[in-house]
Amino acid sequence: MSKRNSQSAKNAARERLRVEREKQARRAKVKRQVIVACSVVAVLAAAGGIGYAVVQANKPGYWEDEKSAKVVAPANTTGTDGTTVVIGKSTAKKTLKVYEDPRCPICAQFEQTVGSTVKKDIDDGKFKIQYIGGTFIDGDSLGKGKIGTNGEGSKNAMSAMGAALNVSPEAFLEYKTALYSTKWHPEETDDKFKNDSYLIQVANTVPALKNNKTFQDAVKSGKYDAWALAMSKTFDTNKDGVTGTPSFVMNGKMLTTDSNGNPPMTVADFTSLVDAALKA
Repeated sequence: MSKRNSQSAKNAARERLRVEREKQARRAKVKRQVIVACSVVAVLAAAGGIGYAVVQANKPGYWEDEKSAKVVAPANTTGTDGTTVVIGKSTAKKTLKVYEDPRCPICAQFEQTVGSTVKKDIDDGKFKIQYIGGTFIDGDSLGKGKIGTNGEGSKNAMSAMGAALNVSPEAFLEYKTALYSTKWHPEETDDKFKNDSYLIQVANTVPALKNNKTFQDAVKSGKYDAWALAMSKTFDTNKDGVTGTPSFVMNGKMLTTDSNGNPPMTVADFTSLVDAALKA
């Protein structure tokens, strides 16, 4: 082979190598551009997803919307938005205000221990009761605009109690007793009352509510949800100085067993305090 041919072959080989390297460089550049573009898209998608999640988390929820919804008051109520619930014989001269939260474990304890005595006193005409329900265990503070930071079971149970009250005062009391029973009342940290199916299951133990379609439809549709919030606002804005549950007020004074403001939790203490208040 001549030197000329040998040099030409070398030059051709170098040229082919140069062209191949340029092709590889262009491919690598395109690949980097694609990777960067995909990364930007991924970041934007993630940011968009986070942004969407943040927006969703901060959107007013169902119960927030219900704060401004039209209140449908149950039967057997009076007052603004039907938030005055008084049960008992018209001949009873005095009224015992009963402040409770459906999820309150101490309220459940009181009902299990003293509830039957309260019911007998009402039936005997010893006094009437005025029920005022709160939902603070849900984390609600309607006066300050907060709602539902710890759940929704108190509100949902209150709404179902409104549906029971619409059936009759007796159904309301029996349903309240069932909700507070050892069988059905959940731990304070367990928000079981948020489930309509569970509330209906409890209601089926009350004769007047068992398989009661009107009651069940009201629970499922949330017919008395706005009423439950209105009742909770009545609790939050009470003038009796009540800040916890259960609390009992007669003649404008809380019935307490000691200087710490503890409520009566036995039949003996409850009867003693009520009898004294009835004489005052």
